[in-house]
Amino acid sequence: MRINFDSKNFELQNRTTIVKYIIKDLNFLESVSIKNITVLGSGVMGHGIAQVSATAGYNVVLRDIKQEFLDKAMEKIRWSLDKLVSKEKISKDEGDSIFARIKPIVDLAEAVKDAELVIEVVPEIMDLKKTVYAELDKVAAPEVIFASNTSTLPITEIANTTSRPDKFIGIHFFNPPQLMKLVEIIPGEKTSQKITDLTQEYVKSVNKIAVLCRKDVPGFIINRLFIPMVHEACFVKDRTGATLEEIDSAVKFKLRFPMGIFELADFTGMDVIHKATVEMHLRDKKVINPHHLVEKMFDEKKLGQKSGEGFYKYSDDKYERVALSEELAQKCNPIQLVANIINNAAWLVTNGASDIEEIEKAAQLGLGLKKPLFETAKEIGIKNIVDELNKLATEHGEFYKPDPLLVSMQTD
Repeated sequence: MRINFDSKNFELQNRTTIVKYIIKDLNFLESVSIKNITVLGSGVMGHGIAQVSATAGYNVVLRDIKQEFLDKAMEKIRWSLDKLVSKEKISKDEGDSIFARIKPIVDLAEAVKDAELVIEVVPEIMDLKKTVYAELDKVAAPEVIFASNTSTLPITEIANTTSRPDKFIGIHFFNPPQLMKLVEIIPGEKTSQKITDLTQEYVKSVNKIAVLCRKDVPGFIINRLFIPMVHEACFVKDRTGATLEEIDSAVKFKLRFPMGIFELADFTGMDVIHKATVEMHLRDKKVINPHHLVEKMFDEKKLGQKSGEGFYKYSDDKYERVALSEELAQKCNPIQLVANIINNAAWLVTNGASDIEEIEKAAQLGLGLKKPLFETAKEIGIKNIVDELNKLATEHGEFYKPDPLLVSMQTD
């Protein structure tokens, strides 16, 4: 076989290839070119995100509606940095430099005039977020990227209220941002791949680990696993007569959570859990089976650790651990809790929102699991879990119907 070699054509092809690589490199450089970030909202999450961004070298504007809010936030950032200095995690000069990179501003137009990325961290109220974005959309340059730190609200719905849904994305930090390594990234239906890539680069640059929720589903990944499990634990208590401590001991020692599910709920706050429940259930009735106790506790202001009483009672402001033990764990079979969380994990895979590897990474970093979910499920037996779900579905409704992925895994 004879090969015809055309030197001019070869040179042209080589040039084309080189140009393609140059364009690719330029696109990559563009994706990491963000230098100026504006954080809207200076509460616990907002000032934490501002701090981690400034620590990574970004110029940060921290914006809120009142100067007094910003003053308090800057005091907390200063305190946090001073603590890092005292622990010799950073030098005093480094602490001063980080602090100097954060500029508090009240005026919205002034706050976003140099921004390339705006991270919104206002309260989880849809109407409030839409109002904020209506104002923001008018004053921010067309090329500015909008990112919402929401943990439950639909990204696509918020994005569609702006003129730039292709430049809108969810970026869910966990509390406190200074310590928690996980960040969920949630593209909306119209979010461009370039924006998703850029957001992943930003998360990596602030020394966090991203998990991508590929679809804008209720609860994203972590809340899709955690919030329904709180309700299911309440049902397990009703059905089995197990005590709070017995259920929590089983969750901690058998399922390898860092603490019991009721304990974790008290630590998170019933206000947070109730709000997430309402939003998730509103979007999809299949995602959660609400137990009346959660709403009742919220109405009675039994919010958990922060109010002095939730599922457990607390004597002061210091975080108190509940007395759990392996002996108590033996008195509770957690199969219904495993069935609930693994069925929701399977749903995420079946519906193309995530995969098992990403879910396990999210559960480890976001929930503190010391053992992979699917490993626990396989030890209990996938068939046993499917049988339990079918039994629950017969007795309590279609909510418990096992996901097709679990059904297919019975013979694996």
